[in-house]
Amino acid sequence: MGPLGQHQKMAHGYFAFPKLEGEIGPHMKFRGKDHLVWSLNNYLGLANHPEVREADAKGAQEFGMAYPMGARMMSGNSNHHEALEQDLAKFTGKQDAFLLNYGYQGMVSIIDTLVDRNDVIVYDAECHACIIDGLRLHIGKRFVYQHNDIESCRKQLERATKLTSQTGGGILVITEGVFGMSGAQGKLADIVALKSDFNFRLLIDDAHGFGTMGATGAGTHEAQNCIDGVDVYFGTFAKSMAGIGAFVSSTETIVNYLRYNMRSQTFAKALPMPMVIGLRKRLELLQSKPELREKLWNIAATLQKGLRERGFNLGVTDTMVTPVFLKGELNEATAITMDLRENYSIFCSIVVYPVIPKGLMELRIIPTAAHSPEDVQVTLDAFSEVAEKLKAGYYKEQSAVNV
Repeated sequence: MGPLGQHQKMAHGYFAFPKLEGEIGPHMKFRGKDHLVWSLNNYLGLANHPEVREADAKGAQEFGMAYPMGARMMSGNSNHHEALEQDLAKFTGKQDAFLLNYGYQGMVSIIDTLVDRNDVIVYDAECHACIIDGLRLHIGKRFVYQHNDIESCRKQLERATKLTSQTGGGILVITEGVFGMSGAQGKLADIVALKSDFNFRLLIDDAHGFGTMGATGAGTHEAQNCIDGVDVYFGTFAKSMAGIGAFVSSTETIVNYLRYNMRSQTFAKALPMPMVIGLRKRLELLQSKPELREKLWNIAATLQKGLRERGFNLGVTDTMVTPVFLKGELNEATAITMDLRENYSIFCSIVVYPVIPKGLMELRIIPTAAHSPEDVQVTLDAFSEVAEKLKAGYYKEQSAVNV
């Protein structure tokens, strides 16, 4: 049993698989008590936006949850699916796009489809688990470069170039637009600049950047002014769009290749029509209401400024993702989490080893446009008190056996 699973009897239902109840938003119930919630990737607050709820309901009323029946390639295509793809392609600055049923599965399948045994993958050391699992399917070579280290990336590209000169294959570089744990942006523009010296294609996972980054919210590639340099763009609907599913956008040639070769989509039922119709409304609001993105960034900036002024270590985040790093062991991490939930009514995710190094714990805060300045102030005050308790050794003797 793994590092997390070995604690499942104690953790289940509280630290792992907790149940948040009530309307999705900053204030929900956990175990019957009202909590201020900082753990939902509802970045733009669209989950319960009235126009979104109406679109979802109308889609379900008109089509039901079964329509369309079958996989897209066989019998599950529709005008709504194709219209959403066209809108996504235009928004992300690409020629075409392809809808995917799930984000995690989608990235795994994209990698599996794009490369063969002769190709070499060069990837960032801190890539998301979906990328790592996709890499595991690759039967060719893969080289990892140190996180956001362009010189390290250059060295791995040199190795890859030498190898592909022998195999006749190509090189695929993979990184993230926004790294979900640290909040750091991937160095997309710097990687694109390496194309002047190397021949490769760049695939980015912009799950956290789509809808939040850039002048229009088109993504981190827009924020870094390198839209054309990103060859394959991957975004999910589970974050800023408050839905489910994902998409990949690129040239018509690449997208059509994926459309006809991604086994996870060829043999999977199409996204249900109510979700597709609801996603079209979400994308419309994302584009027509920039004030939602502005509010998200105002809340994130206020929160991060307040935390830093109080001496908290937020690492290198330059996005809305707000990691609070504290020194401590697993028992202290669980005790802090319990204290925040039971005595301060604040629910945020706790991250420990093996996701981050031993001896550290991370309280991961996800700001949204639905949060208020009052929510920020309550959290700042609570975190200050918790930090003092941690410093005084209060949490060393606490136990989580009765959760």
